[in-house]
Amino acid sequence: MLWLLLLAVIVAVGAFYMRMNARAERDAENPDAGSAIVEFGRAFPDEAIRALHSTTDRKAIFLRLHDGKAGFIQSHGTHYVCHVIHPGKVRVNTSESGRGLIVHFPDFAYLDNAFEFQTAAEAAEVSLWLLGSFGPRSELEDVPSEAAQTAQTID
Repeated sequence: MLWLLLLAVIVAVGAFYMRMNARAERDAENPDAGSAIVEFGRAFPDEAIRALHSTTDRKAIFLRLHDGKAGFIQSHGTHYVCHVIHPGKVRVNTSESGRGLIVHFPDFAYLDNAFEFQTAAEAAEVSLWLLGSFGPRSELEDVPSEAAQTAQTID
């Protein structure tokens, strides 16, 4: 009877180990964007993320930050490399597919790679972020400030 109980425990521990190993392999092949964003927030707590685009293989994420800079997260298994990219500090070319970018990071040459996106529009938007040319128009820019309205009524 004791042998049967011992065998059941060994089988349960083996099944648990195999399940956790399979999950770790799946996570390494298919990184989670949410955990990548959390890691970026830990690395750069003062940077606010405004938008993001993930590559088709989901191993890299490009971020548009609040002050015109861009962010970059690359998955290495269960670890992430996070960088803030200042406008114009990278070289960007389009890939042959039209849906990708070939990015050269002069300060971090080991990150140089070709990144494919779901659509050509995503690739174009990310290239604008990286080059510092993205200038979204705020809805508040069209509304005159209260001080400006007061100055107009006084004149």
